[in-house]
Amino acid sequence: MTDCQTRPARVRRGALASVAAAALVAGGALGAGFVQPSTPALAQALPKTPIEAPEHPPGSFANVVDKVKPGVVSVKVKLDASASSDDDDGPGQGSGQGSGQGRGLQNVPPQLREFFKRFGQNGQGGGMQGMPQRQGQRGAVGSGFIISADGYVVTNNHVVDNAKTVQVVLDDNRTLDAKVIGKDSKTDLALLKIKDEGSYPYVQFGKAAPRVGDWVVAIGNPFGLGGTVTAGIVSARGRDIGAGPYDDFLQIDAPINKGNSGGPTFNVNGEVVGVNTAIASPSGGSVGLAFAIPAETVQAVVEQLRTDGKVARGYLGVQVQPVTKDIADGLGLDKPKGALVDHAENGTPAAKAGLKSGDVIESVNGNAVNDAKELSRKIAGLKPGAKVEIAYLRGGKQDTATITLGALPNDTKVASRGGDTSDGQPRLGLSLAPAADVGLSDEGVVVVEVDPDGPAAAKGIEQGDVILDVAGQSVSKPSEVAERIRSAESSGRKAVLMRVKNQKGVTRFVAVALSKNAG
Repeated sequence: MTDCQTRPARVRRGALASVAAAALVAGGALGAGFVQPSTPALAQALPKTPIEAPEHPPGSFANVVDKVKPGVVSVKVKLDASASSDDDDGPGQGSGQGSGQGRGLQNVPPQLREFFKRFGQNGQGGGMQGMPQRQGQRGAVGSGFIISADGYVVTNNHVVDNAKTVQVVLDDNRTLDAKVIGKDSKTDLALLKIKDEGSYPYVQFGKAAPRVGDWVVAIGNPFGLGGTVTAGIVSARGRDIGAGPYDDFLQIDAPINKGNSGGPTFNVNGEVVGVNTAIASPSGGSVGLAFAIPAETVQAVVEQLRTDGKVARGYLGVQVQPVTKDIADGLGLDKPKGALVDHAENGTPAAKAGLKSGDVIESVNGNAVNDAKELSRKIAGLKPGAKVEIAYLRGGKQDTATITLGALPNDTKVASRGGDTSDGQPRLGLSLAPAADVGLSDEGVVVVEVDPDGPAAAKGIEQGDVILDVAGQSVSKPSEVAERIRSAESSGRKAVLMRVKNQKGVTRFVAVALSKNAG
């Protein structure tokens, strides 16, 4: 029997095995390997009509590539010599190109860290990769695409962050200077403008979101090899990889590597449906798990960057958590949905409108809210001053509130070491951020960095732990942690008691000694 011939099929499930074995036909009109139903039971078990795909894959992507490739650029960056290199991969990455500027293990969300450790992540360049290519310590290379004839270019924020100078290389090999118009770290997007006046070929965003299973084409500059084309499908939508507070990635299986960051993903009509941003990989190379920012998010952010140079986000002022099945049962809901309000911050738009702890927010402007993360994305997608109609459930009764949104406060860290200063204030040796802002938890503050010589490290507090309470009071911002510590210090306490939840979900109390910086 040659490799081209079909072997007889074997059905191994239940009582059908014996009748299936008797029904094998070696030849004749039915052909070798065909299983003929010989009993009513077997006939019913087989599909009556075959499942047919409504469309066939394209025979070639060449026409699409010819159409859009002139609008894709390589982005070359010279970095500020004083810029931090914390995002560099460890040694041994790259091949003649310098090491990759990936998001190594130190930047992988704690809930994914164990996964990458098990599957080959060594902290040297696997995990979630943000893919510009380092040229030593002072340069980076990424990808981008032109969105207007006058030369506006979209790329990733991490490609041009800390850039001293930026250049774009066009498809015709011209190298042109560009300037950064604006950046947004929360969505990892940046907008550039080519300095030379002229009319440039550009691409357009898709009018409809892609479906899972749709074909996509990625074009970029992997490892400095400009104009590289790869293809695949949309594997999933709505992926939250812990990269930021508003994660809503497309997952694609088109091969993406370091240097593809900021490059476009196209549909078969040549429209941009995403911006390639990260990969999940145990080795640092493509394994078919790539993530792209959806076009609808890109358009909203880019519009603000183009007009204002920054992104202003709406602010409701509530701490929320997901509605679990148990919570839904307790509230009398048919299924888990919505965002449960833990509390409304005093003086915020939510508090002024009367939202309270225990309310379940069900929709924003008539659009359903499925979970707490989706509420954050919807509110952040609106501008400060916008009026929104919030539908919520309280005590089994539905109600609505019209709320004017505030501006999202910029509250990221207490200080370089989580409140460590040189003015005699208490020092714990921690860098902190609101847990909700990084998508790890809906309460508390997350430990971003730990000083190994600090008092917190001595008590076993680790990166990724979430501080829930300080001195018996709940905290949701780094500034609240600093305030509680100062209060404990002023009352003469030598230690402060904190309730801490680790990455395994175990909560414990930790008494951390208070110390002061010297001079």
